[in-house]
Amino acid sequence: MADFIVGLTGGIGSGKTAVSDRFAKLGIAVIDADIAARVVVAPGRPALVEIAARFGDKVLLQDGSLNRARLREIVFAEPSERLWLESVTHPRIRDEIIDGLSRAESPYAILVSPLLMETDQHQLCQRVLLVDVPENVQLERASARDGVSREQIEAIMAAQTSRDARRAKADDIIVNDRDLAWLDSEVARLHQLYLSCR
Repeated sequence: MADFIVGLTGGIGSGKTAVSDRFAKLGIAVIDADIAARVVVAPGRPALVEIAARFGDKVLLQDGSLNRARLREIVFAEPSERLWLESVTHPRIRDEIIDGLSRAESPYAILVSPLLMETDQHQLCQRVLLVDVPENVQLERASARDGVSREQIEAIMAAQTSRDARRAKADDIIVNDRDLAWLDSEVARLHQLYLSCR
């Protein structure tokens, strides 16, 4: 496993991918919790079997894969169902993340996770980098990108750690409300910092 891990987090629509892509271009291993989350619910995996048993075929697409949009509607409308889903998926996602980190060969690794602070994933990290934007920007970006209703995005935001709490727990913060050239320079600066932290 990489001996120095930076947890990269931020609310929906904050620009985590734009930041992690820049670290990847610098040769840094990026382990993405969202990708791990897709892997654990792939057809044939035990988590998908459990989810289908609980919610029925309405959460499956015709090809047998998970209908993520339908499942999201259900669990964000009913908090107890979201807790059940997390109990099924989070331990498996953690195992996938640890597997990815164990194969990282770069000087340090980046763990990208929107739920870094809401889960125990932050315990895997030596440092936390927050990608931060004002909440109105989150709403605009996520609506434009995901084609999801404003109400659903607000429900997702409400389920995540508050902006103030994330800022209080972060070691480093990128306020991602400027141009891409500035973002490049911020990532380059942090890259040098993280190289020196190992």
